[in-house]
Amino acid sequence: MIIIAATLGGPELAMLFVVFLLLVVLIFLAIAEMGLSQMTKPKAASIAERGSRAGPSLVRLVSEPERWVNPLLLTVNICQTVQATLTGIVAGRLFGGPGVAIGVALNVLVFFVLAEAVPKTYAIQHPERAALVTARPIRALAGFAPLQFMSRGLIGLTNIIVRGKGLAKGPFVSESELLGIVGAAADDDVIEHEERELIESIIEFGDTIAREVMVPRPDMAIVPNSASISSALDLAIENGYSRLPVFGPDETDVIGLAYTKDLIRAEREGQGGGSVLELTRPVRFIPENKPVNRLMREMQAGKFHLAIVADEYGDIAGLITLEDCLEELVGEIVDEYDVEEYTVQRLPSGDYIVDGGMSIDELNDIIAGTLPNDDWDTLGGLVFSTLEHVPTPGEEFEFEGWHFTALEVEGRRVRRVQVREITPPETDETEENTQPTRASKAAKAAKAT
Repeated sequence: MIIIAATLGGPELAMLFVVFLLLVVLIFLAIAEMGLSQMTKPKAASIAERGSRAGPSLVRLVSEPERWVNPLLLTVNICQTVQATLTGIVAGRLFGGPGVAIGVALNVLVFFVLAEAVPKTYAIQHPERAALVTARPIRALAGFAPLQFMSRGLIGLTNIIVRGKGLAKGPFVSESELLGIVGAAADDDVIEHEERELIESIIEFGDTIAREVMVPRPDMAIVPNSASISSALDLAIENGYSRLPVFGPDETDVIGLAYTKDLIRAEREGQGGGSVLELTRPVRFIPENKPVNRLMREMQAGKFHLAIVADEYGDIAGLITLEDCLEELVGEIVDEYDVEEYTVQRLPSGDYIVDGGMSIDELNDIIAGTLPNDDWDTLGGLVFSTLEHVPTPGEEFEFEGWHFTALEVEGRRVRRVQVREITPPETDETEENTQPTRASKAAKAAKAT
């Protein structure tokens, strides 16, 4: 050390002192970056309400992250560039030719540990303290006019080089990141569990299509083309519906809707023997891949509550109502006339008895599974597709770590399925390196009882 100190002159010592100061600055900026990134608006507001002097600055920074993120990152980049240059110069004067390589190695080791890993780990462990300590200095840094001008100029240059819609608007948050933020807020008791579910439903609402929430064609109550007003009213009362689709002459297409209130009025006026076609109103048709969020806006604007869903060949696939769309946001809506059917039954053994019409996404939520839904939407579709034939009651197979048994089959529809998780077999110590294999296709594992 004495030899190194003797070798260094005044300029080299000054440069080392500057490098040390830059190290301190980078540590502070790393704590600020991670601490402020971990802070949420509700938590910042709560801190401010407790009377903390840094509270107002913290609320301002969290509310407008675009004002401080770019200036902070630019400052970090400047400090890293300057310290790396100075470290290289000093190392070159100390060790000659190999000094540059030595300086780079020391720079990466020291600054990664001290200016990145350690401060950011501290900020993750103590986010509130890190955010409070750094809030006011970072707000002052973000308000420094020359730094703001430089960061905006560089962002503008980036937008010229890489053109794209909304590049200057940032920052960008993906859907998965937003869901992660909501989950973290719920874990920290910032929001209630019910609020978390509603937010997640809203985020996922845009990815839902009509086919996923519609009433399928076999479950539709449809008025025959030749029906009288009285018989159509009986069908409406029997099913508890306010609107019923009406078949066309060949009973393969829907030509309109019969409103229950119109049927009741005609019945009271003594016209029950007339044809239901006299009261049929127009009906809307939509494709089965239409996004539900757009459909709901169209229903609100067009003032209609029911639409017929058609597949790519124009055949009737099902129907969807405004209530179906709303239930995707707020959950099932059951009134006093609905007969609530339990689609899932948990057995004492841990097995599940599941309705075949349940969606795969909903089933995954219940059983904490990861069953795929790329080629089918419902549990019945999974059973039918993997077996590649209409199952017989009692037929079973294994797929993705779960054992499925078709309990009830009506025609070609799988009504009820028993689902059981497969327990991995215990292996001896001599077989600990042997991994059990699983068939790539569930159909290969299908077997009849």
